[in-house]
Amino acid sequence: MSRLNYYEVDAKSIKGLLEIEKYVHQSGLEPSLYELVKIRASQINGCAYCLNMHTRDARKAGETEQRIYLLSAWRETELYTEREKAALEWTEAMTLIAGKPIPDEIYNQLSQHFSESEIVALSMAIVAINSWNRLAISFEKKLED
Repeated sequence: MSRLNYYEVDAKSIKGLLEIEKYVHQSGLEPSLYELVKIRASQINGCAYCLNMHTRDARKAGETEQRIYLLSAWRETELYTEREKAALEWTEAMTLIAGKPIPDEIYNQLSQHFSESEIVALSMAIVAINSWNRLAISFEKKLED
């Protein structure tokens, strides 16, 4: 039995998430960074639908295959900037937040590379992708060709 399509049932249900996406897009965060964050959270959450979508989007935005392929091992390579590494660390901490606080060291590193408004925008981007991941996984959203 296939699961329902939440958007078809009630398109208003995702209005808030779409507003968050709009806010992040208008925040000034680099599109490449935004896509890396979406991919990394989707890797952690195991969301095939979102991984498929955001790796395509990253390529369209000019991201390299090598950086996409090595994203799950970002700590082991010098392919990412210090700013990107701080964002990826924050992404992982927020995505895996259950039962453990985010250490001050992670926040302090983030604040060295991002302004306060950028931290808010980045955090909202992470909130949004985690929400999209949970919806896609729970409702078994099928891959797009």
